[in-house]
Amino acid sequence: MTLILLPMSLQAQLMLSFAVLGIMFIGMTRPDNSAFRVITLVFAGIIALRYGFWRTTETLPDITEPLNFIPGFLLYLAEMYCLAMLAISFFMVIDPIKRKTPDMGGAADLPTVDVFIPSYNEDAELLAVTLAAAKSMAYPKDKLNIYLLDDGGTDAKRNHKNPHIAVAAIRRHEQLKALCAAMDVHYHARKQNDHAKAGNLNEGLKISRGELVVVFDADHAPVRDFLRETVGFFKDDAKLFLVQTPHYFLNPDPLEKNLQTFARMPSENEMFYSILQRGLDKWNASFFCGSAAVLRRSALMTTDGFSGQSITEDCETALSLHCQGWHSVYVDKPLIAGLQPETFVSFIGQRARWCQGMLQILILKRPFLAKGLSIPQRICYAGINMFWLFPLSRLAFMFSPLLYIFFSLEIYKANILEFASYAVTYLISSFAMQSYLYGRVRWPWISELYEYVQAVFLFGSIISVVRNPRKPTFNVTAKGQTLDRSKLSPLAKPYFAIFFLLLAAALYSGYRVLTEPVASELLLIVAMWNLINLGLAGAALGAIAERRELRRNQRLPVKRHALMHIDDIIHHVIVQDASSGGVSIEFVDKEPKLDLVNPTIAKVEVRRGGQTVNFNVVYRSRRVIDKTAICGFAYSERTPETVMAIAELMYSDQSVLQDRLVRRQIRKNFFWGTSRFALWSLTESLRAIRYSAGLIRETVVQSFEDAPMVLNDNKIVQVPLPVKTAEPGLVLKGEQLYG
Repeated sequence: MTLILLPMSLQAQLMLSFAVLGIMFIGMTRPDNSAFRVITLVFAGIIALRYGFWRTTETLPDITEPLNFIPGFLLYLAEMYCLAMLAISFFMVIDPIKRKTPDMGGAADLPTVDVFIPSYNEDAELLAVTLAAAKSMAYPKDKLNIYLLDDGGTDAKRNHKNPHIAVAAIRRHEQLKALCAAMDVHYHARKQNDHAKAGNLNEGLKISRGELVVVFDADHAPVRDFLRETVGFFKDDAKLFLVQTPHYFLNPDPLEKNLQTFARMPSENEMFYSILQRGLDKWNASFFCGSAAVLRRSALMTTDGFSGQSITEDCETALSLHCQGWHSVYVDKPLIAGLQPETFVSFIGQRARWCQGMLQILILKRPFLAKGLSIPQRICYAGINMFWLFPLSRLAFMFSPLLYIFFSLEIYKANILEFASYAVTYLISSFAMQSYLYGRVRWPWISELYEYVQAVFLFGSIISVVRNPRKPTFNVTAKGQTLDRSKLSPLAKPYFAIFFLLLAAALYSGYRVLTEPVASELLLIVAMWNLINLGLAGAALGAIAERRELRRNQRLPVKRHALMHIDDIIHHVIVQDASSGGVSIEFVDKEPKLDLVNPTIAKVEVRRGGQTVNFNVVYRSRRVIDKTAICGFAYSERTPETVMAIAELMYSDQSVLQDRLVRRQIRKNFFWGTSRFALWSLTESLRAIRYSAGLIRETVVQSFEDAPMVLNDNKIVQVPLPVKTAEPGLVLKGEQLYG
């Protein structure tokens, strides 16, 4: 503490900073050594706290100058929030746990398991694959029951006063009942949609009796060994209420799709599931994430089932059970494959729900004061919930430089030497720690990009939940959407407005530097700060410039040997990849003659453990990859046997998901990441502007074509109509953007 609060000259501070950075870099050389890890975190904390001390005592504007002091103090609060979150994150990840799978024991001693698959508006094909994968899990069949909990076919919906809603619900109800009967699983639709997903899961508890409850979202298909990897933990700990596993996705989110990074860059959620959840597990604070989890029924009964006061019932349920002394475990293995929102609208809608739900828990449940939690658990839950205040700090950092550039408001008092001695060394430490802790799962600048693109709309979500914590309601996230052409997102306008505002600020700050007799040191600092923000805003335009995406069924590389029967001839083939729509086949021997005009029909035979799975396919395409011919076949029919075959092909081997995950988890150094990001800032902003120009042309042409015909100088001409703009309060497929 003395070292942190000790007044120093700038030269002494600079020497201290370099000495501490040196010790940090030495500690980083042994990432797997716990002692070195603690030393690294402690010394990183010293630099951060020295910066916080200097920021508090030396840089704030005079309180007698309110035009400077008020925005300056708000920026200061944003920075202190970041320092607090940094300290909490260090605490969370000080010693992440890597669990080993315990033995399940004999079949006779295994607990009974009920699998809940809650559904609302998902189509039958998607649900069929999830049901088939759940049914294929390795577990005694007399101890495994699967329930499709359909909230789209409730009594209330089937008897709705609007006949369109009623007919749609009746059709869905009958279709899913028939699907469940064909697949020999349970179907249940409750009377009405009370308390959203939490209410649906609680209805499942009423109609089932299993000792353990497994929850899979409708688009989350489990691998065959899901229960083998999770159930054994409950035998060893009678107070265990939860075994949570990561959410792994087959498709890209909007940023990954539009920036074309999905195949090579770690996904956004990997930082949370590969690092943070393991860190929380150290403190018995890993929490329920709504799916891909096993829960103990007797524990749920102590809290009257799943909690539903907030719209993030998963975290709230875990908090309630942790408060009662129950334990949780996190298993860092991808054991399910799901879908995430691909359009920017549905992505923001999902994040708005998460943001509001977590802040509801922070306000209504006050986890930092909750009885029954240990001090580490309180810190962890408070940090998890407080994280969702990041839009406030992110927007403060984005707009603060503009106050000096345009209005010469001095909200941050520092000269170049002071800034270098405190701020620059703190930033170096921060980037170094990001690489050290998260470099395997997060490229440089990607966290900042994700935060910015969410902050623009989540700011309104925060204001909404603070004004009325009980107002937000659960909305289902649209999945599996496709785009038939490249276009701008309907939410693009504010991102363009911010980009051009920052561009104007960059040009004006450059003008000031060149024309002012003595450009202040603060102006140079602020101009550079704004330039970084401009780069961030430019890259963000790539996220809202949505690329064409027609693929509805996501492929998974499986590389399995199979036999293909064509006209009574057996061919040895390798199934290169599979999806819920078809398979890609490589012929081991000579490729047979395949006909597209009269498509060739074949039978595929896949064997595993003495069992054989057969399904029929029809020839659809041929392509050559690295001198190897790959033939595409679609499933020729949709029977329960076909769906079970899809589950066998895609989800029988957990290592397929693991290998795909590991291939993307490659560290990129700061300089590579910065150059990559700078390139995005240029190319993606130009691409978005090009899309915008195309949209303007389309709008003008469409308004002209739709205009009324009038007679003018004996010629028929069209009068362009005014272009209508989207109404506020956008709603798309059940997604509402609050604020």
